Amino acid sequence: MKAMILAAGRGERMRPLTDETPKPLLPVAGKALIDYPIEALSIAGVSELVINYAHLGEQLVEHLGDGRRFGVHIQYSAEPAGALETGGGIKRALPMLGSEAFLVVNGDIWTDYPYAPRSLEAGRLAHLVLVDNPAHHPAGDFSLHNGEVRDQDGSRLTFSGIGLYHPSLFEGTPDGPFPLAPLLRSAMRDGRVSGEYYAGQWMDIGTPERLAELDRRLNKG
Repeated sequence: MKAMILAAGRGERMRPLTDETPKPLLPVAGKALIDYPIEALSIAGVSELVINYAHLGEQLVEHLGDGRRFGVHIQYSAEPAGALETGGGIKRALPMLGSEAFLVVNGDIWTDYPYAPRSLEAGRLAHLVLVDNPAHHPAGDFSLHNGEVRDQDGSRLTFSGIGLYHPSLFEGTPDGPFPLAPLLRSAMRDGRVSGEYYAGQWMDIGTPERLAELDRRLNKG
């Protein structure tokens, strides 16, 4: 199984930290933020990675290289200034991701989720990992019913930014920028999105305050 780490975002909420440093390279407890998911994927046996980049992307390539020091092989998907949004970024990288289901991980999360090679159930287009709603996102995103993810009212959980997708999810989509969420909601209406609830550690590192909080947490061991 191959995996993609999304690292092309501008990181506007992180400014001024991201004015001269791409968000995935911001330091946390002595490492770059993006080092954590790469190390976790490597430990799990997922060694073929694709990483997209846009803003200050040359720094990302210089830092990570071909991935050898992490025990993985990295290919890069370059995007234009302004990036392609999540859906467009994944679609551009599809030729490098192959014809089987692939894992996608947001580059601005930190988690102890146990990544592992896996496949989709027959008939599914996606599998999402959902977590408890953080304080900054109390309404959540989707509901989970007997292993199926739905977009409906009621008790909701937050999408963790970790998902398994089949390439056919992106059939008929345009070249250029487009969001991922409408594709997922359409697949949910057809009952083609499975999911799981993860109760372990997870953080969305979307602001300087949350970055500092994670740094304090990890430095405490």
